[in-house]
Amino acid sequence: MRTRTALIAGGVAGSVAAGAIAAGAVGRTVLRRRTEQDHPDDALWDLPPDDLGPVRSFDGTQLAVRAAGDPAAPMLLFLHGFSLDMTTWHEQWVDLSADHRCVLMDHRGHGSSEHPADGDLSLRSMGRDVAAVLEAVAPGRRVVIVGHSMGAIAALALAEVRPDLMSTSVAGLVLVGTSASELVRGAMGSITELVRPRLGSLLSAARRVDRLRKAVLASPTDLRGTVVRLTQFGPDAPRHVVDHVVQLAGRASSEVWIDGLAELFETDLRHVLSRVTMPALVIVGEHDRVTPPATGVQLAAALPAGRFLLVEGAGHIAMMERPVELDREIRAFARSVLSDGHAPRPRRRVPSKGRADR
Repeated sequence: MRTRTALIAGGVAGSVAAGAIAAGAVGRTVLRRRTEQDHPDDALWDLPPDDLGPVRSFDGTQLAVRAAGDPAAPMLLFLHGFSLDMTTWHEQWVDLSADHRCVLMDHRGHGSSEHPADGDLSLRSMGRDVAAVLEAVAPGRRVVIVGHSMGAIAALALAEVRPDLMSTSVAGLVLVGTSASELVRGAMGSITELVRPRLGSLLSAARRVDRLRKAVLASPTDLRGTVVRLTQFGPDAPRHVVDHVVQLAGRASSEVWIDGLAELFETDLRHVLSRVTMPALVIVGEHDRVTPPATGVQLAAALPAGRFLLVEGAGHIAMMERPVELDREIRAFARSVLSDGHAPRPRRRVPSKGRADR
């Protein structure tokens, strides 16, 4: 198992390196072409106004939790992806807090949450963190969990570590750009075959990824922005959104990139999918290279009440690229599962606007 996952981790390093090579050739042209439509936006760093933390998790780790919206309104809990933080949900809490209580948390070791004393960055511990937040801020309530990438896996992990809470507190799941196993297999593709890294331990492979990350982040602004754009976003992602993700990746600790990434590679939760019986909406961007659309179709099919939605024009971070469309789908899904009605009919595709929402 570790030999196989070490190969996968090495493939990630290769994909970053290959992206950097490609970026060197096209970076300046791509960014020049988008200068007029993109604009900086410091508002992405704004946090929800209500500070509900810190919430103490099962092992004493203090978790940052914030909220917006009427405390009595239907509740949504947002879980961010790997090396990111709650600011990636800015457009969602600003819009959806008009008629929902939006609760956001930073995962352990990420954002404003503590790094665990024992270094435990496993997805199952993150699932237990989600349980701690639910019990602290939503006791006795039904909640829709909205998770992106690693955050969506943490939501699935809740079914394994706290099945009681999953069945009593979670009314539905929105899973954006994720998989139950081998999260980044789609990002490898032919890169793994091209690079063929030396086999080694999983941690040593993750360290190579971290070194490459630092090298890319130390490169000129246009180069690192293009690397992130090529690996994480669709072709029309606004520049200020790409820049924001670059900054978040730079702020994440090496512990997250080494230990957390190793855990992410190794986690396999396919065995719990049959227990996730509540309605689940799996959303994938058309240009997602980390979790390609086929991965989302497979995940939705494996979930007893799963359905699949493709967002045209988006990449791996669809909620930042197509916020208007994502908010509309989240709002409709939450309304359906938090009421007495049945889940809405599946819709396979969101019409493309030919541009970003913003």
